[in-house]
Amino acid sequence: MIAEIGHFALILAFLMALSQAVTAFWGAARRDARLIAATRAGALLQLLFVAMAFTALAISYLMPDFSVALVAAHSHSTQPAIYRLAATWGSHEGSLLLWVLILSVYGAAAAVFGKNLRPTLVSRMLGVQALIGLAFLGFALFTSNPFLRLDPAPLDGSELNPLLQDPGLVLHPPLLYLGYVGFSAAYALAAAALLEGRADMAFARWLRPWVIAAWSALTLGIALGSWWAYYELGWGGWWFWDPVENASLMPWLAGTALLHSAIVLEKRGALISWTLLLAVLTFSLSLLGTFLVRSGVLTSVHAFAVDPARGAAILGFTVLATGTALALYAWRAPSMRTGAVFAPVSREAGMTLNNLFLMACTTTVFLGTFYPVFVEVTSTDRISVGPPYYALTFVPLSLPLLALVAFGPMLNWKRDALSAVIRRLRWPLLISSAALVLIVVNFGLERLMQALGLGLGVWLILGSLWLLVRRWSAGARSEFWRRVRSTPPAFWAIVLAHAGLGVSTVGIACVTALESSAVLTLQPGQGADFAGRRIVLTGADIVQGPNYRAERITVSMTGPGVDRDISSERRFYPVAGTQTTEAGIDLGLTGAYYVSVGERRGDAVVVRVWNHPFVGWIWWGAMIMAAGGAVSLLDRRLRIAVPAGKEIRA
Repeated sequence: MIAEIGHFALILAFLMALSQAVTAFWGAARRDARLIAATRAGALLQLLFVAMAFTALAISYLMPDFSVALVAAHSHSTQPAIYRLAATWGSHEGSLLLWVLILSVYGAAAAVFGKNLRPTLVSRMLGVQALIGLAFLGFALFTSNPFLRLDPAPLDGSELNPLLQDPGLVLHPPLLYLGYVGFSAAYALAAAALLEGRADMAFARWLRPWVIAAWSALTLGIALGSWWAYYELGWGGWWFWDPVENASLMPWLAGTALLHSAIVLEKRGALISWTLLLAVLTFSLSLLGTFLVRSGVLTSVHAFAVDPARGAAILGFTVLATGTALALYAWRAPSMRTGAVFAPVSREAGMTLNNLFLMACTTTVFLGTFYPVFVEVTSTDRISVGPPYYALTFVPLSLPLLALVAFGPMLNWKRDALSAVIRRLRWPLLISSAALVLIVVNFGLERLMQALGLGLGVWLILGSLWLLVRRWSAGARSEFWRRVRSTPPAFWAIVLAHAGLGVSTVGIACVTALESSAVLTLQPGQGADFAGRRIVLTGADIVQGPNYRAERITVSMTGPGVDRDISSERRFYPVAGTQTTEAGIDLGLTGAYYVSVGERRGDAVVVRVWNHPFVGWIWWGAMIMAAGGAVSLLDRRLRIAVPAGKEIRA
């Protein structure tokens, strides 16, 4: 009965999305307050119905109800309850329902918090959101129904992919979807502004919170996925340039450019066309990622292996949504320019150059991701694009981008002088230059790119902190603590976001340049020296988990000020017939020692060990960046009511 309730709620949500789209555009065209109010109510009801459907599916997993085909395919009675719940979004159908749920959450939020904005703009935004929801709800109902029954019902089900039975994967997909789908709000708002032929300060101020919220969630989602790959897959890597990893990176890069453009539009009324275009492209890249994992054109632990027909339907909607928005942009954008001008040296120019580099980086990732897919689909050939391609294309573009980031906040709006900016940054420049010389001497010229990356990470951190130093040291000393207390959240957000980027850059450069590894074959009691530590195999046991058997090894690590035990497991899941590796990691401020159990050789065990200097900084930096986004949302200026403008008739 619960599955039928969920199915019926999904049908009601589809009908409500259709009704919402009609009332939204009709009400905006007629400037009818009653229809616009009905549109807001429709967004809230759509959220209610989708939430009912999602809850019904989650309950079916938790019971578990194996008469539901999706539950039988991705859950087993021996699975821990937390992973039965996570299986709700661990399949194509379930993850699609989560996608629609988050879309309806954003739509309801727009209806609730947009009351002080121009009513016709919010109405058209909700109309576009409703059309997106209508497409995906229809796709779920007619091709990917999560509530199909089995008759007769099996006594037990199949297991969720063991690689996905992990605490990190409980949060990773929801965070990614909060980012992906969050950019739909920016897309819908841009489309609404294009329909009205008007993008003003109210539009820019309303756009920024949606972009910040989506960008922050996507940052955390990418970082959590990277951390999961690091400790779960057992190969000691944090990024592999997998196509689905790239599918999350592309909207993040484009979203970063969109965020900076929205700031310029809000402050100076410039870059209107650029902002609108980026809003369309960012969500389009999110849709492409949705297509990539559901098209069946690639094999990846991230991908849902489904038939290509369903992937073609998503690709068709992506082309339709992007093409329609771009046609609307070509029609309206030329008439939406303002008279805002700025000098070649100004904050506006700096952000524009920053965005050009970001989009160039996005383009290289796009080509590296989709060219092999295109070749495979159109011919019998198979090609692979891996880290060497990105080292030759992405890295050279990202280095000047990182160098520019610290200059942006130091530039004045409209007009500035390069000599004045350099004077403001002279101490970070001097310290970073000295650090770079020492790093190059230590790394050697053969690792020059990594040395430059580390130097730029130091430059970003110092440049960000220097913003606070300049702000707090300006004026009388007696006013110091008042200036500290009065620092607005938006200012803290800039410092945290840029400093977090610097922290991640330091981690990436250090682990790339300085990592070391070894393969040891040890019997219990035997040891070996590695990277300044003594590693001794102290135990090798067989343990039983709730739904797996595991071969567990324990090694003791000793060194200067270090004496601890680390365990690593090789697990076998009988139901799925799959084996996974759980690495043992000693993570500290200056790096991580990573232990992965290998095969047995008689009484001996193969133990793979890595030393990853400063690898934790990669994820800590991402958390600092996301914290910057969260702090930015606390800024009162993003919550000030914007005048609604001309009254509309009732």
